[in-house]
Amino acid sequence: MSLTIRILLLVLLALAPALAIQGYNEVALRTARDAAVRADTMATARAVADDLAQISEGVRQSLDLVAQDPSVRGFDPAACTDYLRRAATALPHVNLLALTRPDGTVVCNSVGSPPGTYTNATRAYHRRALAEGGFVMGTYARGVATGKDSIHFAEPIRGANGVVDGVVVASIDLAWLSQHLEQVLRLPSTSLTVADADNVIIVRRPDGPDWIGRPIPAERQTLLADRGEGVRLDLGIDGRERVLANARPSNPSVRAWVTVGRDRDVAFADVDAAARRGLTLIGLSAALAVAAALLAGRLFIRRPFGRLLLTASAWQAGDLTARTGLSGRDEFGQLGVKLDAMAGALRRNEVELKGEVARGLRMQERQVTLLHELNHRVKNTLATVQALARQSTRGGDAPGERLEARILSLSKTHDLLTRDEWSGASLGEMLENELSPYRAGPDHITLEGPEVELPPRHVLALGMTVHELATNAAKYGSLSVPGGRVCVAWSLAQGESGAARLRLAWRESGGPPVAAPTRAGFGTRLIAGGVRRELAGEIDLDFEAGGLHCRLDVPLDPAVSAMLAPTQ
Repeated sequence: MSLTIRILLLVLLALAPALAIQGYNEVALRTARDAAVRADTMATARAVADDLAQISEGVRQSLDLVAQDPSVRGFDPAACTDYLRRAATALPHVNLLALTRPDGTVVCNSVGSPPGTYTNATRAYHRRALAEGGFVMGTYARGVATGKDSIHFAEPIRGANGVVDGVVVASIDLAWLSQHLEQVLRLPSTSLTVADADNVIIVRRPDGPDWIGRPIPAERQTLLADRGEGVRLDLGIDGRERVLANARPSNPSVRAWVTVGRDRDVAFADVDAAARRGLTLIGLSAALAVAAALLAGRLFIRRPFGRLLLTASAWQAGDLTARTGLSGRDEFGQLGVKLDAMAGALRRNEVELKGEVARGLRMQERQVTLLHELNHRVKNTLATVQALARQSTRGGDAPGERLEARILSLSKTHDLLTRDEWSGASLGEMLENELSPYRAGPDHITLEGPEVELPPRHVLALGMTVHELATNAAKYGSLSVPGGRVCVAWSLAQGESGAARLRLAWRESGGPPVAAPTRAGFGTRLIAGGVRRELAGEIDLDFEAGGLHCRLDVPLDPAVSAMLAPTQ
């Protein structure tokens, strides 16, 4: 066998372990990415399903409140129309509120249709509400009064004898619902399909207008029925290959399917690019090695040839750190240099691929950690909202309006914390977040104090406290008149135990005369409870004639304590 053929065989043997390593790393990287994409797609589908269930629950609560109004229970068309119009204005996601009789005849609605203009007798949600005797979600429909693609929710009204006297209906515009649910999708290439109980599409992104109101293709309906919830790799209804995740809302009254699709090409674009780079490097290195081998075959030199064989054996065993050590202008020297360069390139490629695999695993672990953290934060938030709802219903002053304002304040505080991934927020930012809607001029509201970074627990509790103080000031105190002023001043001090304490003073001036309330309302209890129970702090409310003066003294975490000088 000629020397040239032997050297060519040597090159092929040297490339074999590199190709095996390349293939192994490619499979490992794709497996890790596939698991991460599937987990993320399923998590997104469940998030959309949970969001849809929360929307349904919010509509149910709104219908409960509407059903209690005397004008609705009395079936007074004029008063009922006025009330529903005002109620619909307070619910931006609802485009129609209506009251019908059991036979479906409309009594009144929020757009002012005359009594008896149309009937809902043939609507599926109307029949189901009467048959099931409770809150139901309907299927796709085009609103008679609004002319919009909508999804309806209905709940029966029972009289004192327990007999159904009528049905209250809420309609949600599917265009609004689509935009709202799309916020959960983090990537523009992600598709979203929501189908009702009849398998008719009510939300579709990104090509929604072409699909709204159309049934899911028959073969897709069969897949949903056979496979149920889960993740699979398949063609979407738009013909693109996607990782598809199916989920149902946890609320049993919401009969719908949610399907989220991640574009396979987009999800694996960086993996494919890394594979192409690796193959290109291997191809270039192989070409250089073959060229060098053909040149070296012209002359037989036993020692360099032996060194080449030893190095090739090391590469074949998987040791890409081995080098020939040959150099010079002759054929074997050039071949040795080229082979060493090839080994270095393969080694770097191996390190890069291992780094990609490690980054994929870290990304997956971070996503799991974020999902657990999100679950924990959502549970805490829902507990807070539940407490607000329970306490607000015991109050006497527009509990629904105050509850909505408190939940909005809690939402704004959550937005502030989410911006820095729940690591905390500064006291100044939190105060600006709560007080900016009430600022009418440069001296209307003043803030004085050092920069203080607060942990999430303090931000939430103090945010609700400041919201209640600002709401009361805007309603009864200095913010209710043009000349009123509010000054918020704070400082850090060191307590007897050495821990840092935040001392904050809220002082109102220039407003109407203030008198101490005869009873402690829910707002006062919320202020005192949030500071004392949540933060183990102290609060003093002084209803001076010139304006309310509130003083807070709360302990801070050790991290804040460490920032204080020993002399403070």
